[in-house]
Amino acid sequence: MEFYITDVFGNEKYSGNQLATFLNCAHISSEEMQKIAREINFSETTFITSNEPRNGGYDVRIFTPNEEIAFAGHPTLGTAYIIHRYLMPQKTARVVLNLKAGQIPVTFPADGKDGILWMDQIEPQFKPLDNAGLIAPTLGIDPSDLDSRYPIEQVSTGLPIIIVPLKSLDVLKRITVDRDYYFRLVTPSWAKAILVFSPQGHTPEHDIGVRMFADYYGVPEDPATGSANGCLAAYLVKHRYFGTASVNIRTSQGFEIGRPSELALKGAEESGRISVSVGGRVIPIAKGTWL
Repeated sequence: MEFYITDVFGNEKYSGNQLATFLNCAHISSEEMQKIAREINFSETTFITSNEPRNGGYDVRIFTPNEEIAFAGHPTLGTAYIIHRYLMPQKTARVVLNLKAGQIPVTFPADGKDGILWMDQIEPQFKPLDNAGLIAPTLGIDPSDLDSRYPIEQVSTGLPIIIVPLKSLDVLKRITVDRDYYFRLVTPSWAKAILVFSPQGHTPEHDIGVRMFADYYGVPEDPATGSANGCLAAYLVKHRYFGTASVNIRTSQGFEIGRPSELALKGAEESGRISVSVGGRVIPIAKGTWL
């Protein structure tokens, strides 16, 4: 099988989140896909199982090192980039991925634009977190470090995430996850991953700082998470974090683990419905043949 490696949500090589994408995978079993994803050991690995469009999109499956998931952000952008570059005989400004969570469209920039690819995410769902009292010990912080003006909440735009508001960037930087508390928290919960955010970014160019922990999926800390940031955009809109019914911001992630990343978020609420889009750059790194 032919495969490609890209860095997604980075501004240069060796930043953002790594992705391996395999072509011509219709004949590969789910068990082998899982073994390959574990061998690669990136946050996610994708497998394109239809090299021709089906129902207007390309069939794609996403695996973490531990299990298959219905949706993830950086695999969606990175895989759409590979399809657009290597599988589409005639380039269009839009590629649709058929994922387990549904059809996700990715829009490509016109020539001369900023190079950001945008994906629309499905309408968000919100659920309270029953055992929110475990959040502070899970993160190794004091309960006073949490921004009590906003709730700790489970949100999904395809993959459920626990959203946790913090008071400062300093709190964000000193988080150390306690694995015992983490699994006590997520095992009974709808969401298995935690996104924490601060009201300052890691650089002046960023509006919010983010970290994301998903040891349940075999990813102790993720450098850039499009699905979780989509959930964050929906959360910010719902709770009017910036005082408006819409957001158009940049978040920073991955700085604490040496993979600085930048994600563009758009969200808006109209007639009681919240729409979310997440954007970022895709940088090609390598290609090869799986033996």
